[in-house]
Amino acid sequence: MNIYFSGIGGVGIGPLAEIALDAGYDIVGSDPVESLITKELRKKNITICNNQDGEFLKGYHAQKPLDWFIYTAALPSDHPELVMARELGIKTGKRDELLAYIIERKNLKLIACAGTHGKTTTSGMLVWTMQQLGIPVSYSVGTTLSFGPSGKFVPGSEYFVYECDEFDRNFLHYKPYLSLISSIDYDHPDTYPTKNDYLAAFYQFAKNSNHTISWDDQHAELFNDLQNIHILSTTDVNPQLTLAGIHNRRNATLVQTGLKQTGFNQSTDEIINQFPGTDRRFEKLANNLYSDYGHHPVEIAATLQLARELSDHVVLIYQPHQNIRQHEIKDQYTNQFKSAEAIYWLPTYLSREDPNLAILKPIELIQNITNKNDIIIADFNQDLWNIIQQSLNENKLVLCMGAGEIDGWIRNKLNESIE
Repeated sequence: MNIYFSGIGGVGIGPLAEIALDAGYDIVGSDPVESLITKELRKKNITICNNQDGEFLKGYHAQKPLDWFIYTAALPSDHPELVMARELGIKTGKRDELLAYIIERKNLKLIACAGTHGKTTTSGMLVWTMQQLGIPVSYSVGTTLSFGPSGKFVPGSEYFVYECDEFDRNFLHYKPYLSLISSIDYDHPDTYPTKNDYLAAFYQFAKNSNHTISWDDQHAELFNDLQNIHILSTTDVNPQLTLAGIHNRRNATLVQTGLKQTGFNQSTDEIINQFPGTDRRFEKLANNLYSDYGHHPVEIAATLQLARELSDHVVLIYQPHQNIRQHEIKDQYTNQFKSAEAIYWLPTYLSREDPNLAILKPIELIQNITNKNDIIIADFNQDLWNIIQQSLNENKLVLCMGAGEIDGWIRNKLNESIE
């Protein structure tokens, strides 16, 4: 089967392309932006076009007919490649359709890691632990990993670990063997208009699973009538875990409980305590300089708590993500920033926006923050880079947080300083 991936550098599509390649399918794709994932894929001699006007797809199809055009939910219905694929009569589908197809065809047991926050770390930690235990495992994690590719199909594996995203109701397309829910906080208002819609989706996700493990402080009452769920309490957090960050110790406990549920009873404390982490989740870029994907108030508080375990002086560079999301969470920005002694607040990264919503300015987002006197409105410029360098010279921990261009900006600045 010959598969075309539109947006092949994305955190959802990229790992899936690698899995399809490992599973024996021919793949090709496009992405207008170079990323860590496109670089990873090019190393495997995968053809990637940076132009998405549809002409490359048309020419490729003429030479080697395509069987399936896979695209992300973020792709608009009038996107040139999607329009071209339909005109050419190529079967089209979203990523969950192809992944479900592969899981079924390869007879794999799906372990789905879901949650508003923590699903990337939990899925990465589970893959790492299973690998160290010598358990063959196929997987898809929505970021690049230091210990393997983002997605991998392992012939002969029994399990498939999947970072199961709730955006676009993606996680409702599966029937997991086991589901791990790391957290539940209202998010993705563009998919779920109300909090009740969001909670109802998690309920359906748990119901679709053979067995589910979650936490008692994550809307446990939501699952009261389900018989297939195991609820963990705060006292269940393994005291032998030494990972920095309360949320990481919770994620690790979830992983250990999930492994026991599947019949693996070996001690894993030492293995998990050595977990190298995943990219963009408190990823160390240089001494005292970290990058993190967090962009929700709960994630911000958890990551800053982790940072304070490592340093008494934390400087945060924060870029909010999506204007539509800021309209939903602006009143939730309150005491999450108290662990930072200085916060540099950047303009919101815009993506998949409602054109009818006014763009919220930084000054409008910080009004309810308890330590807003510690906030400085900033921008991506040399002044900000100078502040970061000065903070590092003073032995302060600098945390760059956001799901937009902040990660690429800080990496480029680092590279420039090395050159």
